[in-house]
Amino acid sequence: MSRFLVSSVAVLFFAVAPSHRAHAQEPARVQGAAAPARRARVEPHPRIRAAIKELQAAKEELQKAPHDFGGHRADAVQAVDRAIEQLRLALQYHKK
Repeated sequence: MSRFLVSSVAVLFFAVAPSHRAHAQEPARVQGAAAPARRARVEPHPRIRAAIKELQAAKEELQKAPHDFGGHRADAVQAVDRAIEQLRLALQYHKK
């Protein structure tokens, strides 16, 4: 049962993340003497951050639903929490 929920969350992550075209855009290149001294900061992992937001929204939807999804709601919410935590840890690891 737990593997099913973790698999479901993984499928949700991979299904939702690519649908958000939150690709980091490379700053426009300006030619000539008027080129900016600093480049805009580029988000290194926009899809992971988008996935966290989508998982948070899915969790809220699960919690506010008028039914318990056949008894799977509590386990699904816990699986979403674990997925969010793992993604946040991955982003923290990247900063090291």
